[in-house]
Amino acid sequence: MTLTTTPFGMRATAVEVLDGVDLSGRRMIVTGGSSGLGVETVRALAGAGAQVTIATRNPDDAKPLLDEFPETRAVALDLADLDSVRAFCDAWSGPADAVIANAGVMMLPTRQVNAQGWEIQLATNYLGHFALILGLHSALREAENPRVVVVSSGAQLRAGFDFDDPQFERHPYDPFLAYAQSKTADVLLAVGISRRWARDGITANACAPGWIHTRLARHVDKATLQSLGAMDPDGNLITPDYYKTPAQGAATTVLLAASPLVDGVTGRYFEDNQESETVDGGPDVMAGVATWAVNLADADRLWDYALPVIR
Repeated sequence: MTLTTTPFGMRATAVEVLDGVDLSGRRMIVTGGSSGLGVETVRALAGAGAQVTIATRNPDDAKPLLDEFPETRAVALDLADLDSVRAFCDAWSGPADAVIANAGVMMLPTRQVNAQGWEIQLATNYLGHFALILGLHSALREAENPRVVVVSSGAQLRAGFDFDDPQFERHPYDPFLAYAQSKTADVLLAVGISRRWARDGITANACAPGWIHTRLARHVDKATLQSLGAMDPDGNLITPDYYKTPAQGAATTVLLAASPLVDGVTGRYFEDNQESETVDGGPDVMAGVATWAVNLADADRLWDYALPVIR
């Protein structure tokens, strides 16, 4: 299989990726669009003319973006609460040109579960987005060139999906392992959508934004950040050379959501604005998409595992 390439490198910004792209009349949904990468994703899409709906737990946080882009709106959505997801989908009318599953939580120090008993990272990062996208299936089908983008992470290289104990009910809870599993599930979600909805003209891809200082890392302990070279001994954040700005981190997301360079591309995983090679995951692997994250049988199995929960 030939990998999809683009002229954009890892330092390209979201605005640069969409330079010259006209999104007038396109309606797009960005979860977690009021902070971090989501802000830059919304800014690039709205700046290119899209009508963006920011789906966020606290719509008031989106006020600066609403002031900057009057055509943008903010709607309440709590991905860990399936009732909130259903309410969002029920209130949506008309086509959806893109659903960008950007929101997430990372490395909660203690195990927490939602009303369905799902570990919160898996419930938020994967299950809530699965319910949202399925609830908007008909809206996506109404659009001319609908796309789904699932923001994953390089953490998918560290763990496959544990079908035997996905909620950490029998094994000790591990904050990073739980996060890594949820990000593998995100890639499997894109693969599953691609397999089922291609006949509807819907494409779905996953991506990794890279290393960026955002509130997503607020639960990461100081020792871990210091080992990454992202914090000094006094607890001050520093930016290693391999880190990106939020605007650079959002570039691959908007590439998949709106660029004509990836028309028709589906079921793939991108990082640094390029499609990634499939590799064997492991503790020392730094790039690519793990074989377990794009396994077709696991994508089907995860879909079947989660579907009864959201219905």
